[in-house]
Amino acid sequence: MSKGTLHRDEGIVLRTYKLGEADRIVVLLTRGRGKVRAVAKGVRKTRSKFGARLEPTSHIAVQLYEGRELDIVTQADSLDHFRAIRDDLDRITRAVSMLETTDQLAQEGEVNPRLFQMLLGALRTLAASDSPLVVPAFFWKVLALEGYRPEVDTCAICGDDAALVAFDLESGGTLCRGCRRGTALSGDAVDLMQQILGGRLNEALAEAPSAATNEVDHLATRAVEHHLERRLRSVTVLDRH
Repeated sequence: MSKGTLHRDEGIVLRTYKLGEADRIVVLLTRGRGKVRAVAKGVRKTRSKFGARLEPTSHIAVQLYEGRELDIVTQADSLDHFRAIRDDLDRITRAVSMLETTDQLAQEGEVNPRLFQMLLGALRTLAASDSPLVVPAFFWKVLALEGYRPEVDTCAICGDDAALVAFDLESGGTLCRGCRRGTALSGDAVDLMQQILGGRLNEALAEAPSAATNEVDHLATRAVEHHLERRLRSVTVLDRH
């Protein structure tokens, strides 16, 4: 897109921050252009015509004018507010961890329609379901998309498909008794990870909260933070509750 032209796209608001007295910079993951930073002028004024549509998690149809350094939001229409997420403290905190991870992984101007679709699908699932595995499943799927899919069907070291009893990030996945190191892993947790990464996601999402879902959640967070080489701020907030 050449500078000074208008571009219509579909986006998800990842985060926003203040600019000057009345403006805000909005970080979007768009379907057509990847991650984009744009100025929303006057949105912090009470009379702003689209300020409420530019809050994190919002799925919007957006029109952008390409400026010299930052795009400018000229129009934003809501496709989904995800009200069920934003009205629930637990769900919005979990959603923010997905937005934060996406923001860290996405590169400005690098088109990644699969990442966009995965985030949108995860937000829709979180809005409709209170499954404890929505966020960890998103983390594992995103890591796989990035080329870091863990081995969960056989031992990551020796290739044995006998009982898998541990998980080690440095080794690349699950380990058998003879190779075990890292974090002990129950058989139920191994089953859940195999469902998530083996095309049976709906089975995993139907699982009630349990020790196994906690194991998968904890490991997914550790794996994402290991890949990003930083702690997720949203996880720190969750830990305080």
